[in-house]
Amino acid sequence: MAHQAGGRRPIPRPGPETPEARAYLEDYAAFLHAVPFPSLVVDRRWDVLLANTAFRTLFRDVEPHPTAMPGDNFLRFVLFHPDAATVLGEHESSWCLPMLAHFAKTVERYGHDHGLQAIRRDIAQDPIMEAAYRQGLPHWLRAVGEQAAEHDGAVRPLRHPDPRWGATDCRLVVETTRLLDDMDCIRLTLVLREARRAPSGHRRRRRAASHLSVVPEPF
Repeated sequence: MAHQAGGRRPIPRPGPETPEARAYLEDYAAFLHAVPFPSLVVDRRWDVLLANTAFRTLFRDVEPHPTAMPGDNFLRFVLFHPDAATVLGEHESSWCLPMLAHFAKTVERYGHDHGLQAIRRDIAQDPIMEAAYRQGLPHWLRAVGEQAAEHDGAVRPLRHPDPRWGATDCRLVVETTRLLDDMDCIRLTLVLREARRAPSGHRRRRRAASHLSVVPEPF
């Protein structure tokens, strides 16, 4: 499901508006880097304001991409980077569709946001992603329930480049503080679990799907 979209660079991310907010983020970055698990701070567009060393290590092997690097915008990475499925296990059902569902709710609330509008345009320009958004997502939510789109507490598979972790699971912990909330930001931490054995014949591969499993094949 991951594809390059648009070819334009995302709209530049605005920084904190006050010196106090900037100073808070500088200190929060020091706190974030002390966390052993991949952790990042994102705004409502999923633009990454802060990411720690463990997060960069998790995605260290992904190839460069003009618009969808994980350290720039995590939503764009999940939706559009061809390497996303090599790190994020069960990419379609465990990562892409929940992210699309969250995005759809955010667009309903902040439809005027230019950054969100840009992502929506890129989804529309990608036939596979547009099919997921318009057809696959409603079908998936009916099948699994609205709770499947929640990030906080979800356990999702991933493949860590460090063999000490390997094919494993992570629990997503979403939290915020008063000042982060004032900036419309959240912190997302991927709490890694012990490595589990990969299925026989498992290979790391780039996603090159021509069809979505959640969208019925045309007759």
